[in-house]
Amino acid sequence: MTQQAKINVGGLNFEWDLSQGRFLFEGQNAVLFWTSTAMKMFFDSIEEISGEEAAAVVLESTGFRQGQVVGEYFHKMGGISVLKASELITNTYASAGWGVASIHNLDMAAGTLEVTLKNSWEYQINLAQGKKTGGSFLPAHYAGIFSSLLDRSVWYEVVHSQIEGHDECLIRYFPSDETIEKNIHTLARRKESEKIRELEQLVDEKTADLHDMISEISSPLIPVLEDIVVVPLLGRYDEARAEELLIKTLENLPKYKARYLLLDLTGLNESFNQHAAMLIEKLGSAANLIGTKTVLAGISPHTSIMITEAGVDLSGYECFRTLQHSIHFALAQNGKTII
Repeated sequence: MTQQAKINVGGLNFEWDLSQGRFLFEGQNAVLFWTSTAMKMFFDSIEEISGEEAAAVVLESTGFRQGQVVGEYFHKMGGISVLKASELITNTYASAGWGVASIHNLDMAAGTLEVTLKNSWEYQINLAQGKKTGGSFLPAHYAGIFSSLLDRSVWYEVVHSQIEGHDECLIRYFPSDETIEKNIHTLARRKESEKIRELEQLVDEKTADLHDMISEISSPLIPVLEDIVVVPLLGRYDEARAEELLIKTLENLPKYKARYLLLDLTGLNESFNQHAAMLIEKLGSAANLIGTKTVLAGISPHTSIMITEAGVDLSGYECFRTLQHSIHFALAQNGKTII
């Protein structure tokens, strides 16, 4: 059974074909939604997926582009002035439930105008969402309409919004180089910058954690026997790491009552550099001032050459090929031996 109905409201045609499940507005397929429930859920879902800031740009971009479609539609009709098109648009939108819109101070030469919106569907959705500021879809929508009608780029500024407690929303329009493409690009760059900052912060935090861990496990002070402390030099030293080890060693030598500080150079290998050479010299001199004798162990022919080229004077140190030999030497100085 076919059920059809037509009605004309304010010069605009509405038509239903229930057998086909169709609703037509001015001869075009249209749909009806409950504003404060179904449409609110649609807006909420966009924000939930993309975030509130991105959702605002999405709605603004969509509103503007739909507005361009409307403006182009009236362009194609021909013989209709911009002022007449403005009247037709506001009447059409009121009939479609878009709220009451009024256009004021239209200056086609200057490309400026003002639009007031009252009880729009966007306002009703924002109100149901508990928003404190108005949306961007409808302000951008009229910018799209008049960009097409005036054949120039028009943008907007919301002077005040109904959701802020005013009787209506007032929007000013003016020529501008601002475009939705620029806004999308700006949002993308801002999000990219935020992500980069987050990654940089994460890298800084992980680097700090790694540095702390390395500080704990690298070049430890090892009290191997009574009065003897071994410090293995490991890896490559820069100025900061060398200074840190120097301070750490000198602070802890008195704690162990060390008479002999054995610097094991075995772990330096190819990573021996000027900072490591200066570290050996400083450790030896500083340890001597607090009554601790420094002994060098693990000196390979290569390391010996590198130390000499670095200008470190080894004449004041006892030097041994292996750590074991240096420990035997320190014990012998105390009249002890390992059995």
